[in-house]
Amino acid sequence: MSVLVRILVALIIGQVGASLNAQTNFEKGMAKAFELWEADKMDEAENMFERIAKAESKEWLPNYYVAQINSLKSWNEKDETVLKAQLDKAQEHLDIAMTKSEDNAELIIMQAQVYTNWVAYDGATYGMKYAAKVAELYAKAVKLEPENPRAVFCKADWDMGSARYFGKDTAPYCKDIEASIKLFDTFKPESEFHPNWGKKRAEQVVESCKS
Repeated sequence: MSVLVRILVALIIGQVGASLNAQTNFEKGMAKAFELWEADKMDEAENMFERIAKAESKEWLPNYYVAQINSLKSWNEKDETVLKAQLDKAQEHLDIAMTKSEDNAELIIMQAQVYTNWVAYDGATYGMKYAAKVAELYAKAVKLEPENPRAVFCKADWDMGSARYFGKDTAPYCKDIEASIKLFDTFKPESEFHPNWGKKRAEQVVESCKS
């Protein structure tokens, strides 16, 4: 696993508090998957999430985490064949998750992340295809859940990157990211397995605003 992916994983796993006292098979499986992920066994965790997804036809979270793992693995992937396989798998699981949970801000945010993977890999090729879609998805996520810190942070982070690319002032987006940190402080995920990542990354971006 590359250094970048290790850092990203640490930022996410550090904010997932899977309980070892889980009761149902679903909870036990999810807790085990997070244990594997935390132990740096990303592929094994992904396989566990896939098995849970097949067994739990109404639960969107396992599909979400398969998508997230493949997105994370793709951030600095240089081989387009590998990248495409990972992001196609992420997209497949997102599509399934969206049939289980409509108008879900967390899934919309992850969809934007997957599109961003493509843009980060080759902006000249994929920027025109996906950049506007990413902006639309983040705007939709914020509209659906204006108090969701990931929606607020990711939208501001994307807008900041776009402003920087076009040589515009990024200061207004720093304020939005500061606002997202306050939301992280009060946000309570629906369960211990629901998405709860982003605060540490938001804090890093705010620090870069000060430099």
